[in-house]
Amino acid sequence: MTSWAGRTAADIAAAVREKRATPREVVADHLARIERLDGRVGAFRAVRAEAALGEADEVGARSDLAELPLAGVPVAVKDNLAVRGESKRVGSAATPDTPSAADHVTVARLRAAGAVVVGLTNVPELCVFGTTEGVHGTSRNPWDPARSAGGSSGGGAAAVAAGLVPLALGNDGMGSLRIPAANCGLVTIKPGHGVVPAGIGEGDWFGMSENGPLATTVEDARLMLAVLAGDDLTDGGPPRRADGGTLRIAASARSPLAGVPVSRPYANAVREAAGLLMKAGHQVRRADPPYPASLGLTALAHWTAGTAVDARGLDRRRLARRTRVHAALGRAFVRTAAAGEGREALRARLEPFFEAYDVLLTPALARRSPAAAPWHERGWLRNIVADTAYSPFTPPWNLTGWPAMAVPVGTLPSGAPCAVQLVGRPGAEAALLELAERIEALRPWRRTAPLE
Repeated sequence: MTSWAGRTAADIAAAVREKRATPREVVADHLARIERLDGRVGAFRAVRAEAALGEADEVGARSDLAELPLAGVPVAVKDNLAVRGESKRVGSAATPDTPSAADHVTVARLRAAGAVVVGLTNVPELCVFGTTEGVHGTSRNPWDPARSAGGSSGGGAAAVAAGLVPLALGNDGMGSLRIPAANCGLVTIKPGHGVVPAGIGEGDWFGMSENGPLATTVEDARLMLAVLAGDDLTDGGPPRRADGGTLRIAASARSPLAGVPVSRPYANAVREAAGLLMKAGHQVRRADPPYPASLGLTALAHWTAGTAVDARGLDRRRLARRTRVHAALGRAFVRTAAAGEGREALRARLEPFFEAYDVLLTPALARRSPAAAPWHERGWLRNIVADTAYSPFTPPWNLTGWPAMAVPVGTLPSGAPCAVQLVGRPGAEAALLELAERIEALRPWRRTAPLE
């Protein structure tokens, strides 16, 4: 009998709605795969095996089963969002091991759509860094287990790429969806501000952090995003189109941060994606956004200040050294970050560029992820240098609050996936998904890593 593990969310939901499978069968297949493989991947902090099977039976008994968009689909939830009856540890020993009384609104929307939460996924402490490891485990890239899955939604990305679940719920405050998705060959979208309810930590990192999907296909990402947003995403204003209905796309492989080089595979991925989008009929030109020289300092101030806010009330003696330093530095920037002047100035500088172009195409990363190692035991500066060297392309779009996607294109020399980023103005989510779908159709990628 064929296992449901490794199938797309759309396939699973259709089979459950049509009574070709039961939610219990689907969930049981995924739980068996988690038990067999997660020791090698490190995706989950907690697995809800018994509870998930019970909840699968409840979904199967629902009178509206035939109408549920995620009927019986197993999902994993990032361990900084509340799941009823489960503790929310946020990757730390300093957080309380107390069960949450209610689901986060995004988790509640997934359950209402028929999804079954099978577990909570690993994150770096307080979701700060671009690699996922700490007291609750290390998340590895299923395509290249010697390398980190990325962060901070690294456990969720590892779970989806390993076929442990078809969908994972994560969030992105400085690239925390796009970085691990790019490492693990997944599709993700950080929606623009206000599209999906946030409610992440103690203030959403000043409104920069957004919840979103991790999926193996654009179809699945669109499906999950529509559930999270409570909208079919077809009514948002698309980008302005050039004559003939084509989009004006700027392709840029220039790092937003001066002095950070881009490795050849990621620069090549931009050229390949540009060719695919030209083949699909769009206008693609090489053009670099006018990133300000102060961007690195603006990003660092907001990054550290967000951590300072999230660390309030926690026992600092139980935080890792890198987290303590990050939060301590950030306390000096909290008031400035909250005022929002730096973010507004960046938007004002970049808006003219997005009047000339509808979409920006960049590498998703500058190089492959760091080794899967105990980065939480290493110094703060070493972590900052490692993260900045490989993920300079994501932070600008959290600072502006504009939507951005990661889409796999091509491979690295190791055989692991390579990826590009698509960025648009507010309201461009549907258009970005359409472009990603064209890339996917012209350059299909194997959905899950060959672990068996």
